[in-house]
Amino acid sequence: MDTSSPAAFVNGALLRRYIGQKVRAVIQVIRSDIGSVIGKSTDDQQIVVKGSPNPPLTTYIEVIGIAETENTIRAEVWTNFGDSFDVQNYNELCKLANGEFRHLFI
Repeated sequence: MDTSSPAAFVNGALLRRYIGQKVRAVIQVIRSDIGSVIGKSTDDQQIVVKGSPNPPLTTYIEVIGIAETENTIRAEVWTNFGDSFDVQNYNELCKLANGEFRHLFI
């Protein structure tokens, strides 16, 4: 496993902490346009993901990329997560990975 460039687990609120850094987020796709996807983070915030995913997209996707602004990610990797996903559990994972258990995450 390559640990040279880890991606922080983020939700919408945590994204602003990592501007200019690599992040990973799961979003619910709301709309897909040419060159970007508009989605809802696991804590119900709008996130714009720049890039061109391979269609078709499922309802939930994980993106790994660079946080450009407090609500924008330039995606490097797109992964379909299906049409059913437990957003509450992922949101709690984001909180743990950025809180008291941060040391357990790369």
